[in-house]
Amino acid sequence: MADLKKYEEHFITLLEAGFIAVNYADEDSALKLFRAAELLNPKTTLPKVGLGYLHLHKLEVKQASDMFKAVLVKEPQNDMAKAFLGLCMSMTPDQVSEGEKLLQSTVKETSDDQVKGLATDAMKFIDEHVKKAPSPAEVQKPKNP
Repeated sequence: MADLKKYEEHFITLLEAGFIAVNYADEDSALKLFRAAELLNPKTTLPKVGLGYLHLHKLEVKQASDMFKAVLVKEPQNDMAKAFLGLCMSMTPDQVSEGEKLLQSTVKETSDDQVKGLATDAMKFIDEHVKKAPSPAEVQKPKNP
């Protein structure tokens, strides 16, 4: 364990690299980076947020939600986890309105501009793509001859 002490200053770098790996769809690297960060600082919830973010990118909404909920049990005021959980919930048909409410409260309560932007963008996504009314072509049924 003493050997890990010399790497503690790299905790944030490992986390950031993990998020970048997720954005590049490099699941193997992301998992290794988040696990390494977790090993260096097991008390923080940030690696769990990263793992939830990985699940969200893979559209594994249930697993992502579970990760974000676990973070919120430990840190109820974690605005990043709230925003991501709100997005996950809004992608679950029977939880859309709950997800929207969570995103709206996150926008109002957070002091982090990036989290506020994430939650705002998520609400726009919900309005444009999740709650979108079907087009006339989608509603029109083919006529039987």
